[in-house]
Amino acid sequence: MLMTMREKFASQADPELLSQMRELAKTEGRQFQALVEEAFRDYLARKQGERPRENVMAHFRDSVRRNAELYKRLAK
Repeated sequence: MLMTMREKFASQADPELLSQMRELAKTEGRQFQALVEEAFRDYLARKQGERPRENVMAHFRDSVRRNAELYKRLAK
């Protein structure tokens, strides 16, 4: 199992927001910290030049690879 470095931090949030996040983590069977990290990543991705998420780009590249011949024909 790959160990990732973690750094503790403290913050404050709206109690209802925290409750909803904890419930979502429980519903999805995930750790609360995993949801927080995902939220951080999503927020940063949106703020950094509106770049598409990596998983979206991976699907796009796969589509281009699978449909290369079709795209060539359509371009004619």
